[in-house]
Amino acid sequence: MRSPRTALFAVITVLGLSFWAFSQDTNRVPAPAPGILSQPPAPAVGSFDEVVARVLERERVFNQQIRSLHPLIETYIQNLKDNDEMGVVPVSDQYFLSRLDIAGDKDERFLSSHPHPLRSALMSFSKVSSLYAVRFLPLGFAQMVLIDDDFQRQDYNFSYVRREFLGEIRCLVIDVQPRKDAGKGRFVGRIWVEDQDYNVVRFNGTYSGSSRRSSYFHFDTWRVNMRPGVWLPAYIYSEESEDQGRLSRSVHFKAQTRLWGYDLQHMNSNDSFTEILVDSPQSVHDQTVGSQDATPVESQRLWEREAEDNVLERLQKSGLIAPEGEIDKVMQTVVNNLIVTNNLNIQPEVRARVLLTTPLESFTIGHTIVLSRGLLDTLPDEACLATIVAHELGHIVLGHRLDTKLAFNDRMFFPDEQTFRRMDFSRDDAQEQAADAKAVELLEKSPYKDRLGNAGLFLKSLQAHSPELKNLIRAHLGNSLAKSDAVRMSALLNSAPQLEPRKTDQIAALPLGGRVKLDPWTNQVELVKAKPVSLTSAREKMPFEITPFFPYLTRMSTMSTDKVALTAPSKER
Repeated sequence: MRSPRTALFAVITVLGLSFWAFSQDTNRVPAPAPGILSQPPAPAVGSFDEVVARVLERERVFNQQIRSLHPLIETYIQNLKDNDEMGVVPVSDQYFLSRLDIAGDKDERFLSSHPHPLRSALMSFSKVSSLYAVRFLPLGFAQMVLIDDDFQRQDYNFSYVRREFLGEIRCLVIDVQPRKDAGKGRFVGRIWVEDQDYNVVRFNGTYSGSSRRSSYFHFDTWRVNMRPGVWLPAYIYSEESEDQGRLSRSVHFKAQTRLWGYDLQHMNSNDSFTEILVDSPQSVHDQTVGSQDATPVESQRLWEREAEDNVLERLQKSGLIAPEGEIDKVMQTVVNNLIVTNNLNIQPEVRARVLLTTPLESFTIGHTIVLSRGLLDTLPDEACLATIVAHELGHIVLGHRLDTKLAFNDRMFFPDEQTFRRMDFSRDDAQEQAADAKAVELLEKSPYKDRLGNAGLFLKSLQAHSPELKNLIRAHLGNSLAKSDAVRMSALLNSAPQLEPRKTDQIAALPLGGRVKLDPWTNQVELVKAKPVSLTSAREKMPFEITPFFPYLTRMSTMSTDKVALTAPSKER
């Protein structure tokens, strides 16, 4: 039974969210509700000081754990300007992709960028021709996975705010401010702490100590319960719209940082060999009836398929392509619709996979059609998806092949960060134009023929935004969807309605993150199942734009057989 000295709280429900208000005794914290915990039940916590001590201990262990993990970390930035009609709109963008390395002993950038120590500020100002130019530092965004690399009680003041649900997770909300003598680079803001094991699941604020030449930005970091008891960073949203560093140069941007591929080491481990089941000799029979060597045509097809499989396996191993899953089946349905209605007989069969990066691109690897997560995010309907797929199917129908040198597996032996330099699936202009023409022919006989105006509208929107969003539309493995004044499948532009940005009922393209949900632990992707939201103004359309993250947090059950405890890792890597 609860002690009489424990603070009482009242429950008020507003729009499906519950909030708790403490009584005057704010030094006491109500004990968490009973339930299945991710670890053995923690001792009862009574005072706020005990809560803070538990949070600091969990954060200390987290800081040790994250140093042994090396997920992919991707940051996409859009610089903004004010617009009288649309609020704010992007005017330029930047993109970074690397592997997280908090310890700082490796440089695993997939794309060239400026190296910089992790604890330095997120932005620097450099003087060029008497003007101040802004340079974003990619490792500065990686720093946002940490509250503080040495989160100590003596450096901070903590203030209890309230209880609040984030998804299904009931949290303690605590304001955190560095003390005057704590030094620069300390976190200042708010943290959300789940009330069972006292892990920080969200923190929102900035770091203290900006200077004339560098500045820290505001950010909102979310951690996800990826294994029982293990909360790891998955999403970071950053935004700024003020003068920085007391300079005349103002900074106005928003950025999304995503992390995934936490379990790559386990998925690619040699330990999986021990799980192979060996059949008894009596149950295995040699297949002799009707067996024969492959014909020359079959041999060539098998050789090409081997090159294709080698590439897909390598891209999945590096965390760039998702394992086969739900979205592949959706794309496969569209592929089959195009094949059946055009009476095509393609051998070997056409497959579909998802590239996990944000830039909008599609390409073929042999008979496998690959679309990026960012492209799938922004496509508003199935007809638009069919148009992108039809272009890639056109390459396959026309016999545009994969270089079969990739059938030799030793060509896959290179570091992950060299993937974009070692692999190239782009086509020349003649092949691209031929694929466009074939795609139009395929679409005119398909179930999507009456909805191609929507696809043309998407392409118009893509063309309109391509001058500002060069890094979003830049392809790293295939061909870009738009370049200069040209856009892929331009024949569909003439049949499309006029692009009207101010009309709320015309959705030419979606914001980033609207379609695809990525599991940061397994790299599996699934379609977001959300009800359509009615727009109140044209400003909410936001085609191809970055928006904040608000994931629905849930807790994994401890009954899972693959339970993982959050413990301090060894120093071995």
